[in-house]
Amino acid sequence: MRTIRLASALGTALFLVLPGAGGAADKEDLGQREYYANCAVCHGPSGKGDGPFAAQLKVRVPDLTVLSKNNNGVFPASRVYEVIDGRQHLMAHGARDMPIWGDVYKTEGAPNVDDFPFNAEAFARGRILLLLDYLYRLQAK
Repeated sequence: MRTIRLASALGTALFLVLPGAGGAADKEDLGQREYYANCAVCHGPSGKGDGPFAAQLKVRVPDLTVLSKNNNGVFPASRVYEVIDGRQHLMAHGARDMPIWGDVYKTEGAPNVDDFPFNAEAFARGRILLLLDYLYRLQAK
């Protein structure tokens, strides 16, 4: 049931975020682009927690490739979403070193002009879902 909901949410996010069929974005991996732009500096290009900034942090950066393995073979999509979004604080990590990307995405997505309707929550949700899809594909087999 959760897999169906996640697939449906990803489909909706892709529909909302991607330009029309045949556009340039069809050829690029937007989830990967999102990851490299915002996550790879700490989590590393392969997601193993070995990014160039990782040594500067007080806590060990998690290996994102074993999320499913550490959760009995099931990708913990809701939990990962909430960590990225900022709704779930990981107490074991102490102070929150990871940015609250949900807030960042809502701010970044705001239009410069107010002549059309804009839903910041939907924009942030789409970007997080693209990132979740990429993290799911990074999981060790």
